[in-house]
Amino acid sequence: MPGAPNKPPAIEGAPTPAPTPEGDKRQHALRRLAPDRCVLRLPIWRGAPNADLVKPLERVAVSLAAGEFPEAERALDQFSVRLAEPRWPTIPEPWTRLRVAIPAPQPPHWDPDFQLSAGDREAKKTKEWAATQLVLARAALEAAPTLGIDLGDVQSCVAEAQETFDREGATPVFWGPVDRFWEAVESRVALPAAPAARPAPAAKLPPGIAPEEA
Repeated sequence: MPGAPNKPPAIEGAPTPAPTPEGDKRQHALRRLAPDRCVLRLPIWRGAPNADLVKPLERVAVSLAAGEFPEAERALDQFSVRLAEPRWPTIPEPWTRLRVAIPAPQPPHWDPDFQLSAGDREAKKTKEWAATQLVLARAALEAAPTLGIDLGDVQSCVAEAQETFDREGATPVFWGPVDRFWEAVESRVALPAAPAARPAPAAKLPPGIAPEEA
């Protein structure tokens, strides 16, 4: 119809995602939580990270313990968005990959992956996320002395995962050593405590009025 707004074509035959087992949901959250904890332990924060960053990860730990996986993912998303705010110290590579800036609205067809099928888009995202996991895992190994932890017993997990990724891609076999590595990191890297809230300054009273009279 002339004058009608452009509308991208509908993608037909998009498969319905299969339900994810409970264990996989927990592992998926740990793949984000463990490196998130590492970035808050880097020597870039003055004293302690801001409570705006610590509180979401505290909620993640509570949600995972209660089996509330959707709430854990929401808290992880909140952390990633907050980490992208410009008010924090400069975060070194490759930890910047944990930041997720809120993009400006744009038409769907501007997305370079718009023409891909739903299955191909998902496969591409999975491969990119797997590659990011390997980069972050190697960064965690390098930062282990700074973090005050020993990862020698799980160091081989990273090499094993890299070998599988190069040979087969992001298969279930690949995620096995990755998950063992992040389980160890998550259990050894403590979440830093949020800085204590500063007391509010005392109110200034007019001359001649005692505090007990206010």
